[in-house]
Amino acid sequence: MDALLALGAADFMGKPAWIWAVFIGIVIALLVFDLGVLHREQREIGVRESLLLSVGYITAGLLFGTWVWWYLGADSGMAYYTGFLIEKSLSMDNVFVIALIFGFLGIPRLYQHRVLFWGILGVIVLRALMIGLGAALVQKFAWILYVFGGFLVITGVKMWLAADEEPDIAHNPLLKFLRRRMRVTDGLRGNAFVVREPHPATGQPVLWATPLLLALVLVETADLIFAVDSVPAIFAITTDPFIVYTSNIFAILGLRALYFALAAMIHRFYYLKYALALVLVFIGAKIFLVGIVGKIPAVVSLSVTLGLIAGGVLYSLWKTRQDEAARGGPHRVM
Repeated sequence: MDALLALGAADFMGKPAWIWAVFIGIVIALLVFDLGVLHREQREIGVRESLLLSVGYITAGLLFGTWVWWYLGADSGMAYYTGFLIEKSLSMDNVFVIALIFGFLGIPRLYQHRVLFWGILGVIVLRALMIGLGAALVQKFAWILYVFGGFLVITGVKMWLAADEEPDIAHNPLLKFLRRRMRVTDGLRGNAFVVREPHPATGQPVLWATPLLLALVLVETADLIFAVDSVPAIFAITTDPFIVYTSNIFAILGLRALYFALAAMIHRFYYLKYALALVLVFIGAKIFLVGIVGKIPAVVSLSVTLGLIAGGVLYSLWKTRQDEAARGGPHRVM
């Protein structure tokens, strides 16, 4: 018992190990309940279920933030909620890309949850590695924060300028590489990622990848690319690895659950990209402003971020509704 207590009190990346254990336990419980209880049988997820599931995940994330606020203090709580909001907002673009991937590869809604669920496991591991590396760099080289800040400003400007561009899945280099290097079936094989089928030349059973596996790899890669923006953005808010990681994971869990509702109406958030670009520029510039005006309070960062994102959402809803009315009906970009 004494050994267990000592292990729980041991420091891990600036926090007691038991705090990390509680967080990991909550995430595992949510995923087990999702897959083992709610979606034990393969079925299509409707918009209503997607919204209810998302509310559950978001509530869990917000309640965890309340505990962070109570246990670690107001500054940590503010930083958590700011990171949560930034990650969830930036991931909206990820939803758009995921929908394009599923559409291009012909993945029906029946199997999309399977790809997203297993994709979550990859996200948990990849984000842990990226945030661990980022925390080590920040601790060893304090000036790396200025590199993050400059990167965010440049990324925000590029996002603004390229807001009208749509990813070209057909010419994706990774997809071309996978199709050259792997045997891929000509269609789905149920919900399988890989199958064993006869080779056309020898007739011997060999392993084949299915389009479902290609979708999983592309979804994971898309998340990795988006993480290159979101992880530095949260490090610009706080350098506490616990706050960075937990806010990231809870935001992603809720957004993946909301995917099936958002995918049907993502076109209504068309102008949100411009607001996200401004958020990145603000967060990046904030690092450089510390040396001029001093440390900017966490409540200011949260208020500005929330204001920009809320403005982007409201303007998008108003503008796209006007555009649909002018065309005489709804228009989808996917």
